[in-house]
Amino acid sequence: MPKRILIIDDDPAVRRAFQLALRGEGYEILEADSGAAGVRLALAEDLDLVYLDLRMPGIDGVETLRRIRAAKPDLVVYIVTAFHREFFDELIQARQEGLRFELLRKPLERQQIISITADILDAEDSEAPPWF
Repeated sequence: MPKRILIIDDDPAVRRAFQLALRGEGYEILEADSGAAGVRLALAEDLDLVYLDLRMPGIDGVETLRRIRAAKPDLVVYIVTAFHREFFDELIQARQEGLRFELLRKPLERQQIISITADILDAEDSEAPPWF
């Protein structure tokens, strides 16, 4: 069964970049265009990995992370953003709350998306969590 990845980003170009990079790698890709839609999908589906944007209309990435973590504390979540400084205090607070995540900086090139995803999912298969 293919690994299932959820991309949560309000920018269709970003979702498409992930889709194009990962489609040929044997993963099943799901997409959400908002934090609220992402939370619904994350809670309804069996997933192996979530790529999450921080800056979105409605609920932002930090609140999306909180809602996902409340129901699925072990789901691997990587925050992918160009706006990490803007959310720095919120990210520190999230870490202090015990919310696990990793942070990647946009833009990511196609090969970076492929390599990072393979590394994350390989680490998951070895049962060694890729976060700290």
